Amino acid sequence: MAEVKWKGKDLFDLVCRTLGLRETWFFGLQYMIKDTMAWLKMDKKVLDHDVPKEEPVTFHFLAKFYPENAEEELVQEITQHLFFLQVKKQILDEKIYCPPEASVLLASYAVQAKYGDYDPTVHKRGFLAQEELLPKRVINLYQMTPEMWEERITAWYGQHRGRARDEAEMEYLKIAQDLEMYGVNYFAIRNKKGTELLLGVDALGLHIYDLENKLTPKISFPWNEIRNVSYSDKEFTIKPLDKKTDVFKFNSSKLRVNKLILQLCIGNHDLFMRRRKADSLEVQQMKAQAREEKARKQMERQRLAREKQMREEAERTRDELERRLLQLKEEATMANEALMRSEETADLLAEKAQITEEEAKLLAQKAAEAEQEMQRIKATAIRTEDEKRLMEQKVLEAEMLALKMAEESERRAKEADQLKQDLQEARDSERRAKQKLLEITSKSSYTQPMNSSTTTLPADLPTFSLISESLSFDFKDTDMKRLSMEIEKEKVEYMEKSKHLQEQLNELKTEIEALKLKERETAMDILHNENSDRGNSKHNTIKKLTLQSTKSRVAFFEEL
Repeated sequence: MAEVKWKGKDLFDLVCRTLGLRETWFFGLQYMIKDTMAWLKMDKKVLDHDVPKEEPVTFHFLAKFYPENAEEELVQEITQHLFFLQVKKQILDEKIYCPPEASVLLASYAVQAKYGDYDPTVHKRGFLAQEELLPKRVINLYQMTPEMWEERITAWYGQHRGRARDEAEMEYLKIAQDLEMYGVNYFAIRNKKGTELLLGVDALGLHIYDLENKLTPKISFPWNEIRNVSYSDKEFTIKPLDKKTDVFKFNSSKLRVNKLILQLCIGNHDLFMRRRKADSLEVQQMKAQAREEKARKQMERQRLAREKQMREEAERTRDELERRLLQLKEEATMANEALMRSEETADLLAEKAQITEEEAKLLAQKAAEAEQEMQRIKATAIRTEDEKRLMEQKVLEAEMLALKMAEESERRAKEADQLKQDLQEARDSERRAKQKLLEITSKSSYTQPMNSSTTTLPADLPTFSLISESLSFDFKDTDMKRLSMEIEKEKVEYMEKSKHLQEQLNELKTEIEALKLKERETAMDILHNENSDRGNSKHNTIKKLTLQSTKSRVAFFEEL
């Protein structure tokens, strides 16, 4: 709760201390007066400002001034994160125009910052369904489903593997800072002729735009050509460094707007000059700490990567041993089942052989009885012819029966021998199955200790811990030299990647061009496409404008 006597600086310092923010010169506390934006003054009491009377009074902690080069100027990670959040919101809210292909690339870095490295087993189709990643203008401009947008974002997201959150956010800012409307505050003004124009104030200087074109300035005045800025009522005056040149004057709609323009001019000019001087002791200290922290994090990431690799190798070894053990168990089960089938077959064959042998004995006995009957019939043959013929017939039948019985007896005897042979083979198969089961059992007993040591990771294997530890590193000269070499290597790699970045953006633009709904193009889209066709970009446009003489620029402004 702010005290009644607190000045703006007291409240601002409280917020900065709470956030752990040291790069305070970029930020401010913003509030609204009716329909006009205003910033809390540091040397004025909070309640003396023209703030809304209803409670609670709402202030927004926002970036007031933007860096020329985010990578070089933003030192603290918290500063980078706050800028990332603010710029991302401005792009999604369409306060900063972003072309469709660049929107997809920025979305992929935003996803990397939030989700970390892409993992297809975790980040499955539809995982971005609830995320707001693209401006609605871009979505409405193409005949593409959410799934199609997600596919294109994910394709780029997969290429950012290995980037930590702060690195992904910085890549986002490095791309966003080249957008034409990045960091520009626009104000409606009029020149001497009463022509309605826009004044843009940013880190590089003052820019004059047509009312309907916020992308391409018609005139630019860099800060190093401006000697003084002031206002009187609604008239704003800018004095060029060249005293022979006429002053640059324009009118705004409200006195309050002139106050805001003056604040932004002074703050941006101070930072412009500050960047061109040697860093203060505080900034040098912060940069040294940031370098050490970056080196510490890099070493920590390398350590975690090694631990992850070792853990994955151990898990692969464990899985392989478990798979091998399962295979051996299956082989043992199959061998045991084969043994049981062999034993059952052997028992069945033994029983069948015994029955066949008994049947053969019985047939042999019947054959002997038939032979005896034949002999008896011959001895008691009837002397009559009829009886003799009948007897001969009976003898013949008895002989045939005896022959048949003998053949059946012989067949049964052979079958019994065959069954005995099959029984012997079954017992041999049973013996071989027992021998194989014994071999498999011995292998399993040998492998089991290895498996028991792999079901849980070895005690000396590094493990992850969610408990933060107090770490300290003693950086030697060799460590810092190695780090410097790595940073230089990263710069070279980044330059090589940058060459392909525009090609990738052009490829995506060409790919989705056929799905564009031309009738939904906004004025901004048309202006951006015209600039792209001419090869104009934010920086080369401003550079061309500033090559003109200050006098000619002032004269051109007055004639607009």
